[in-house]
Amino acid sequence: MHWLTSRFDIDLSTPRVMGIVNVTPDSFSDGGLHANTAAALAHCEALIRDGAHLLDIGGESTRPGSPAVPLDEELARVIPVVREAARLGVPLSIDTYKPEVMRAALDAGVDIVNDIWALRRGDAVDVVAAHARCGVCLMHMHRDPQTMQVAPMEGDVLPDVQAFLRDRAQALLARGVARERIVLDPGVGFGKTVAQNLSLLARQAELLPLGFALLAGWSRKSTLGAVTGHERPVDRGAASVAAAVLAVDRGARVVRVHDVRDTVDALKVWQAVQTESL
Repeated sequence: MHWLTSRFDIDLSTPRVMGIVNVTPDSFSDGGLHANTAAALAHCEALIRDGAHLLDIGGESTRPGSPAVPLDEELARVIPVVREAARLGVPLSIDTYKPEVMRAALDAGVDIVNDIWALRRGDAVDVVAAHARCGVCLMHMHRDPQTMQVAPMEGDVLPDVQAFLRDRAQALLARGVARERIVLDPGVGFGKTVAQNLSLLARQAELLPLGFALLAGWSRKSTLGAVTGHERPVDRGAASVAAAVLAVDRGARVVRVHDVRDTVDALKVWQAVQTESL
C-alpha cells in the first residue's frame, strides 16, 4: 500500500509516524511553544532527527471549544513555515479546513491536505480534485470544534463513522481523485465520548474493508487522560505511545503524534515482533 502525494510516493507497508507541528499559541498540548516561524522550523528539524517520516503543520487549534482563526492570520502562521520546511526532504501535510489555506500551502510545497472537516467547507473538494496528485486525509468529526464535546455522539459510533468516511471518499473518487491519494481518519476525540473513542480503537479493524489506509491521531488526547488520570496533556506520553502501537496493530498505517522518538522506538519493537512471527 502506498500514499500518493504531491512530491512523494509514501510506502505504507510499514507504519509511518507523522510529527505534529502546531504553529499556534493555544493548541491543547503545546500551544505557544512553536508559535513563530523560527521555533516551528526548529521543531520540524528536531522531529525529523527523532525519526518522523512526515510532518503535519497547522495554524489553528481544533481543541474542544477553540475559536476559529481568521484566514489572514492562519496564512501568516503556516505559509512561511511550509516554504522553509519544504526543503527538509520529508512529506509535509497542512492541517486546515480552509480552501484558501490549502491552495496557498500546496503552492508553497505541501504534499498532503489533512482536513478535520473532510473537505466539507467551501470549495475544498475542488482544490484537492484540481491538484495533480496531492494526498488527502479525510477525518470524521461530529458537529464542530466549538460544540463537538458539548453534545457528543450517542450509542455505537462505528457505523456512522464508517458510513461518513465511505461517503466522503466516494465524493473524491467521483471527481477523479485516485484511491491511492486518500487516507481516512476516524477522528478520535472529535465529538465522541471516552467510551466511544476506546470502542473505535478496539474495533478499528472494522474500517479496513473501506479499502483505504487509516491514520490514527491519539496523541495526548483527553481520553488517555481519563484512562490514566493524567490531567496535563504533556504527562500522557506513555499512554499516547501505547495507543499508537495498538492503532497500528489494528491496521493504522500512519500515526499522528507529538512524541515522535518514543513512538518510533515502540513501533520498531512492534515491527520486529511482526517479522519474527512470519
